[in-house]
Amino acid sequence: MKLDILAIGVHPDDVELGCSGTILKHIAQGKKVGILDLTKGELGSRGSAELRVVEANNAARILGVSIRENLGYADGFFSNDREHQLGIIKMIRKYQPEIVFANAPKDRHPDHGRASQLISEACFYSGLLKVDTELDGQRQEHWRPKSVYHYIQDRYLKPDFVVDVSAFVDKKMEAIMAFSSQFYNPKSEEPKTPISGEDFLKSVKARMTGFGRDIGIEYAEGFTVERVIGVEDLTSLL
Repeated sequence: MKLDILAIGVHPDDVELGCSGTILKHIAQGKKVGILDLTKGELGSRGSAELRVVEANNAARILGVSIRENLGYADGFFSNDREHQLGIIKMIRKYQPEIVFANAPKDRHPDHGRASQLISEACFYSGLLKVDTELDGQRQEHWRPKSVYHYIQDRYLKPDFVVDVSAFVDKKMEAIMAFSSQFYNPKSEEPKTPISGEDFLKSVKARMTGFGRDIGIEYAEGFTVERVIGVEDLTSLL
């Protein structure tokens, strides 16, 4: 299956928090979108790796993505090295996305920035003829996505562009809350974390409100880019 967009996150729920409104919008436009999680988030203070996988699959159904896979890398202890790059390269060549969404290049959680660089480099090397990979016994053809866009996560980064997701905010929040072990639940007896309070969910919407205000709409998601973006029609810009 060829994808238009492959959204990659180091932890299950990264994609939901950072760019699921944009995913929903593009699926509504008829695009094929998939999600690739690098780890099972097993170091999270709440829940378990097994539960996170169940939650991730529930979120995928809510979003309506075409595929969701997990590479099973070690949460917190993965490296930007040949082995980890090749795992991502195999997925890029398998699904041949035109666009890849990646973690924020700098954030509160050190995994996010490290994954950001890992994903970016894997996208580049995936296009090299002499990087050989096989999947299910078949040699893969090289493939390089046209663009890598980094969604913005916990820490504020000035976006290079924002996407109007006003029509998809409720569904985005529903997908986030599929990760019920991680986010606000007044009945939970698990440890409190920086993302388990009601204030965190409010901050997610507040961030989208701030990005939306910059272009005169209600809610938006922000992205940073690695290269200059070309524009064909200036009148289509908000």
